[in-house]
Parts: sequence; C-alpha cells; structure tokens
Amino acid sequence: MRAYQILPGDGIDGLQCVDFPHRELGNGEVRIRVHAVSLNYRDLMVASGNYLVTVDDPIIPCSDGAGEVVATGPGVTRVQPGDRVAASFFPYWQDGPTSPDKVRHALGGDVDGMLAEEVVLDEDALVRIPDAMSFVDAATLPCAGVTAWNAIFESSNAVRPGDTVLLLGTGGVSILGLQLARAAGLNAIITSSSDTKLQRARELGARHLINYRTTPEWQEEVLRATDGAGAQVVLEVGGQGTVNRSIASTAMGGSIAIIGGVSGFGGEVNPATLLATAKRLVGVYVGSRAMLEKVVRFAEATGLQPVVDRVFTFDQAREAYRHMESGSHFGKVVIAVT
Repeated sequence: MRAYQILPGDGIDGLQCVDFPHRELGNGEVRIRVHAVSLNYRDLMVASGNYLVTVDDPIIPCSDGAGEVVATGPGVTRVQPGDRVAASFFPYWQDGPTSPDKVRHALGGDVDGMLAEEVVLDEDALVRIPDAMSFVDAATLPCAGVTAWNAIFESSNAVRPGDTVLLLGTGGVSILGLQLARAAGLNAIITSSSDTKLQRARELGARHLINYRTTPEWQEEVLRATDGAGAQVVLEVGGQGTVNRSIASTAMGGSIAIIGGVSGFGGEVNPATLLATAKRLVGVYVGSRAMLEKVVRFAEATGLQPVVDRVFTFDQAREAYRHMESGSHFGKVVIAVT
C-alpha cells in the first residue's frame, strides 16, 4: 500500500509517497482502508518542524481520516470488517479528563497518522460513523470538530441557547464551531479579514460579522454587538496577537478557549483582567474518543454537514498542503484517498 511520509522540518516539499508492506495484525489491532483525510493547521506545523513534539524519523502525517474496516486482529470486539469508522486524534484518550498518559501519542504528530491507503490502529481509537455520513465529512471531525465541541460544550461554563460564541477566523475549527453553535441555538460572532468569507459565514448563520482589518479594535465591536455583555465562549486561535482582545470580548464568568497560536505563542496577560470578572482561560487540546462520538451523533441528529472548501486527490497531497498554507480556504481541506 502507498502512504505519504514526511520528516518534520523538511517542509511541504519533503512530503514523499512511498510503498509500505502489509504487516500482520496484533492483538486488538484493526486494518482500515482509508477513504478520506482532512488537513489541519497543525499539519503545516508538523511539516515546518514547529509542532509541540519532535521526532527523529519520518512519519505518516495527518491525524484526521475515515475509512472502512477491512480486517481485525485477535481479540477485537468493538468493530468488524465492513464497519465505517473515523480515527480519534489521541489513540489512548477514550474518555474522562485528560492526563499525560492519555495524550502521550497523537496521530500524525509523533506516531504514524492517516495519510495512507491503509492504516493499522487499535480498536479503541475508532468511532463508527453513520451510513448517511460521507467519508469526506467524517474525516473533518476528529481534530477540528472535536476541538470546537470541547471548547464550546465541554471546557466552558455551561452554555445555554441564546448565549454568544465568538469565533476568530474562518478556518476549520472556527467554521465547524460556527455550525455546532448555530445547531445548538447559540448566537455566533465571527471575524475575518475577508468580506467574502464573512458573507459565507452569514449564510451559515453567523449573527454578527467583523472584519478585523477594517476594525482592528474588534473587541469593542463584540461588546457593541452583545449590548456590552460580551461572548460567553471565545474560540481563541490567534495566539499572542489576539488573546488580550479575546479576553476583553468575553462576558463576565465566560471562557476563553486557547486552541492555537497562528500569530505565535507568548505575550503577556494581566491576571487582573480575569480576576475581577471571573473569566477563565482554558487550554483545549483537541479531545477524547467519547467527544468524537458525541460530535458524530450531534451531526447525525441535526443534519450538520461540515463545510468542505476543496477535495484533492491522493496524488495531489502536496497541492492540498499548499492550498491550506495559502490561507485562502473556507472550512476544511480534504484529500480523497481511495
């Protein structure tokens, strides 16, 4: 079978398609024919060597994929051949609070991921997907979907219909966050530097749109849009360039979910801005298999269909990465494998 490999730090040009032999399945292992893989900003970080963990040998990249079970090893009981499945970002985090042991490995980061025609994973890392859900849609959920779900519904204070969620940018996490929020009856405010992307966000149900290039003090606009109250949850993906504005945009008792650092990590936060208003900074590191199961059930129940910007072929993997790197996408970038 064919798979892509990359040595972190070699960049997109270091992405190479190689042939791998099949190996025997061990106890609890499952062979999956991969049909679709989606990209995340994290995959660009791995390629550039700027991810949180480092490895010395090439790895198969990408955490997010969906496909069909083709064979099971000894002792497997959770799935069987023919099942349609998606892989969980953290193979060892099934449920409950996070811990170092549960997040010791992440697909496509420090262990082989999903950008292959076939992969072998432990049965506990898999989630069954509905027959009506396409492999392309399912492949968008394990990282971006779970991250948005965790930020809005798990790690924040309890949100209620009518509460406001602030989403920064129009990448995969933010757009899935917008879709989840609207399906749950929440109001959504979204920012972008592109009026065209903002109009697309309006079509998805965003209540208020802010162009952060024409409105650099966008936290003031968030407060105006919420009658001075602020947003109950903020999905903070910008990093040091946006975190203090995100805090200023948050309602008393609200949560700022720290998800990424597009502008870099660092910067200084004044604790007094949190203390006096009981706001919380919460680190969100994707989530568990149980959260992925919830996202899949929620999408099925509400008819939520993730926004897919473009689908590339397996042979166009480098082009998919470059499209992601360009920042021109709206929603998810997907590679159709088989």
